[in-house]
Amino acid sequence: MHVCRECGTNSPRWVGRCPGCGEWNTLDEERITNTPVSRAVATSLADVGDELSGRTSTGVAELDRVLGGGLVAGSTTLLFGEPGVGKSTLALMALRQLALEGSSVVLIAAEESASQVARRARRFGDIPATLQVCATTSVGVAEELLTSIRPTLCVVDSISAMSDDALSSVAGSVPQVRHSAERLCAVAKSLGVALVLVGHVTKDGELAGPRTLEHLVDTVIRIEGDRYGTLRFIRALKHRFGPTGEVGLLEMVNEGLRELPDAGVALRGPRLSVPGVVYCVTNDGSRSMLVELQALVASSSGSPRRVAHQVSSQRLALLLAVLEARCDIDISASDVFAATAGGLPANEPGVDVALALAVASAALDFAVPRTVAAVGEVGLAGELRGVSGLTRRVREAQRLGATSIIVPGEGELEEVPGIRVLRCSSLVEAIASARSDTL
Repeated sequence: MHVCRECGTNSPRWVGRCPGCGEWNTLDEERITNTPVSRAVATSLADVGDELSGRTSTGVAELDRVLGGGLVAGSTTLLFGEPGVGKSTLALMALRQLALEGSSVVLIAAEESASQVARRARRFGDIPATLQVCATTSVGVAEELLTSIRPTLCVVDSISAMSDDALSSVAGSVPQVRHSAERLCAVAKSLGVALVLVGHVTKDGELAGPRTLEHLVDTVIRIEGDRYGTLRFIRALKHRFGPTGEVGLLEMVNEGLRELPDAGVALRGPRLSVPGVVYCVTNDGSRSMLVELQALVASSSGSPRRVAHQVSSQRLALLLAVLEARCDIDISASDVFAATAGGLPANEPGVDVALALAVASAALDFAVPRTVAAVGEVGLAGELRGVSGLTRRVREAQRLGATSIIVPGEGELEEVPGIRVLRCSSLVEAIASARSDTL
């Protein structure tokens, strides 16, 4: 059978163009074997016990936060991200920390030699004796290794380089990736080994390989970050053993990845009190982080440009229209640049008020005091809408030095000592409050 790597359409013979999606040269050969059908037996769900074993901490607190406490024995985790973002480094950190605690761990290096892995591992310090490595691309060899060692954790770096000689397709093709993952997941589940598969991404930033790979594993974790910056985010896109809304923060340094349990303090720079700078508090998972939003409005020599970095370009365009239509601030003939400082992204609706105030501050040439923060969503009518976790945002702003905060008129908010709360029902009112001399 020939299977399309793009859409999964089956064809009994090879054809140049896929009959399903119309793409060219995407059909890979896959061998089909007939297996006997076993007798199905149904069991009452009430009689089935909870056999989920305890979690094993990876030794990396930020990774444990995303995993809900650690890895589950027999589970399979897929870790993917762009090249150079730190996938292999994070996996090696977890292996080393578990080995330091005496656990047996193994790394199946399918893309590097053992000496290359050892060179990277020595950046963290001494290599524990229980950290073993095997440089192979054979699924059969990997299965024999897991059966003989039975480690606590096994990392395969990467699943796209693994192959089975029984298949005629090349390594990295859809049949090879799917078949390799299925075999490794099955043996890990039967032995109770926590398995981590490192995956690649396509040019669009999506997970490379068949979509069935995401359905096969228990957890899908993405590590992302700006290649020109040092900040790295760990997010769980799928997690069968816990919530998926958590985020972990790491910083890339010469020794590897450093944990950032308090990003607000670690990434806080000098607070500026100049036109175009406003502070906001964003919520991401259970974290609240203070973000510095910056805007610059300059005269345009041609067609006006709208440039957004680490903020949503769609939200910026919406806010510029609201500022012009509802607040009588004409910036239609000016270039507008908006960004965040420190590498923290700010794409949620809760940063609307701060972003709009930053643009208004730059356009009208007034400075918002550096001890003032703003939180809230802006509607097309110019009204301010409530956001989730408002109390948590206000507490974080107060903890990091804010003495006043602009919030929507609606929304539940508990009293937070040490900070003045300014309730505003519209963006016009918020701009007036930000320009007030009483702040």
